[in-house]
Amino acid sequence: MAMIETENLTKEFGSTVALDGLTLTLEQGDMFGYIGPNGAGKSTTMKLLACLMRPNSGSARVCGLDCATESDAIRARIGYMPDFLGVYHDLKVEEYLHFFGAAYGLRRGKRRAIVNDVLELTDLTGKREAMVDSLSRGMQQRLGIARVLIHDPEVLLLDEPASGLDPRARIEMRSLLMELGRMGKTIMISSHILSELHEMCNTIGILETGQLVFSGSIEEAVRKSGLHGLIELEVDQADRATIVLQQSGLISSCQQVNGKLVITLTDESEADNQAGTTAIPKVLVGAGIGIRSIRPQSVNLEDVFLRLTTGAVN
Repeated sequence: MAMIETENLTKEFGSTVALDGLTLTLEQGDMFGYIGPNGAGKSTTMKLLACLMRPNSGSARVCGLDCATESDAIRARIGYMPDFLGVYHDLKVEEYLHFFGAAYGLRRGKRRAIVNDVLELTDLTGKREAMVDSLSRGMQQRLGIARVLIHDPEVLLLDEPASGLDPRARIEMRSLLMELGRMGKTIMISSHILSELHEMCNTIGILETGQLVFSGSIEEAVRKSGLHGLIELEVDQADRATIVLQQSGLISSCQQVNGKLVITLTDESEADNQAGTTAIPKVLVGAGIGIRSIRPQSVNLEDVFLRLTTGAVN
């Protein structure tokens, strides 16, 4: 089931087009990493999906409901965490969650059990009597997650939940989000920490100047970037090895970088798992070329992002 659907969604602020014809689909249970520079339109997308603003044109549906006509029903089924979370500093943690539980219409008896559950899930049970303004940045972010979970939403819209966190707090936040994913929540999460999105997400979207550059799995993004099937070689005769490999039909390109060869396998040879570990060495050794080292070159989401975007900003 599609939990988020947009079609030609467009939002303008004066002469600035913040979101330009966004067409996107998230299936139930997706952990969707939303990537782009500041001003690309990520926050605008989430605000439109949370029914906090209306588009200039296009349409959006969340949980099968129309954002234009069924906004109240959508708000009851989503949890939205903005990039800058407003909190009531004169409340205790438990009071803060009870306040929002009451706002969602949860009765006191049921609310008490739910508050206990979300405190445990977000590892804040020991802070239930603490004042909100006494919490660290990381704990306040976890409290923000607890708040959006209080009514058990089906869809979570999380705008930079790891922003400003120290390394330990980021690791704890990542573990929490992965646990929510295992619970079957559909999650749209924006972040500039691409390595963490690579670990968490099964699908990503790359946004630049309001336009969707790519949407799909990370594997598909790697293929589109042209960075797949890379192998790094250190050989005795680099120039001759380059000629031999080009004549082999196993590679589509070969470059010398810092005294090493970086080769790109053809799609056909990449599909054959033996190409990198057996075929390439066999060809070189057969030509009398000594191999000092051979290893697949890893591709991360930062590499893909840089390859698929131009650096343009609104």
